[in-house]
Amino acid sequence: MRLFAAAHPPRAAREHLARAMAAVRDMTGTALRWGDPEQWHLTLAFYGDQPEGAVPDLSEHLREVARSFPPLRVSLHGAGSFSGTTLWVGVAGQTAELTELMHACSLDPDERARQRAHLTVARTSRTERARQAKERRRGSRVRAHTGPELAHVVHALSVYEGPEWTVGEIRLVSSELGEGRSGGALHTTVERHPLSGV
Repeated sequence: MRLFAAAHPPRAAREHLARAMAAVRDMTGTALRWGDPEQWHLTLAFYGDQPEGAVPDLSEHLREVARSFPPLRVSLHGAGSFSGTTLWVGVAGQTAELTELMHACSLDPDERARQRAHLTVARTSRTERARQAKERRRGSRVRAHTGPELAHVVHALSVYEGPEWTVGEIRLVSSELGEGRSGGALHTTVERHPLSGV
């Protein structure tokens, strides 16, 4: 069972972002595989493959974390890419507190050093990855950021400012790769823990 902890933006925040992205999606053709807005989330900690028996312990850990943090006010803001393969939208607002929440949710000290609050909206498609591999085999230099498509989308979304919303709970989520729309992951909430600290 592949598990992670997450915060989910409310429908209004997801719809606002989806409307902002509608025009830029058209400029990518098949270069990017877009995520399902219903699945969009901020990953607070990634636990990877775990036996089902690990759920109670992880849930108890997240329950304790949630009891020590008050709700946080954030908004989706700006954009960037990881390794030229993943398009993300950033976070503004109580980001220092959100980072503390992420660190508290994590069980891996190495993960804590790499954590950056973001919402993944698209990944390089299999078609684009195959094109890049073919270009590399032919000795061509593959353009950074998967070509102009991703670079243009990052630039277009860099000024994005979404509505403010409240991170009011931590969700323990299971992820089934390849089971979602368009071959993406299917995320299912296993447990919810309200942020109740003061």
